[in-house]
Amino acid sequence: MGRLDADIYLGLVHSPVYNKRKEKITTTITNMDLHDIARAGRTYSINRYYVINPLKSQQALVRRMQKYWTSEYGAEYNSNRQEAFSVLDIASSLEEVIERIEEEMGKRPRLVATSARRSPDTVSFKEMRQLIAGSTKPFLIIFGTGWGLTEETLSLCDYILAPVYGRGDFNHLSVRSAVSIILDRLLADAWWE
Repeated sequence: MGRLDADIYLGLVHSPVYNKRKEKITTTITNMDLHDIARAGRTYSINRYYVINPLKSQQALVRRMQKYWTSEYGAEYNSNRQEAFSVLDIASSLEEVIERIEEEMGKRPRLVATSARRSPDTVSFKEMRQLIAGSTKPFLIIFGTGWGLTEETLSLCDYILAPVYGRGDFNHLSVRSAVSIILDRLLADAWWE
């Protein structure tokens, strides 16, 4: 299949997500998620990486960091970081992200949820790669923070990706690691061919 030429967007949902008691909460934005996911996104040529958090204080934090790393001083200090942050954006809700993509692309994106939990209706990475390759629509791959995406968010999605499993029975990746693995499985050159 080779390299995929597709319009891919990422959404990192901070609200609503579950805590470990399965209560709906809003999580805080972490510096490492901003940097590492932006870097992975730029490496795999995604269109945009949306950090989704309704709190104005959290949005201001993202904007300050983005302003710093895309400023003349930040770019001089680390030009790679400036380029990575070029894909980063902030939104208050998943619905806002969907509207922005639809406005930009002229098409509603297909929504792809990720989850560490097993579900009977998941799509394998191989199947999703084929769906992406055969589509003219953009895709929004949605990641949850905290203890994962809510059932309501999952129900909005067109697809739910199979969980990422390693060799053992431990399954608790950071979202940064999961994003990198999933982007590679879905978008990398087909090195196995």
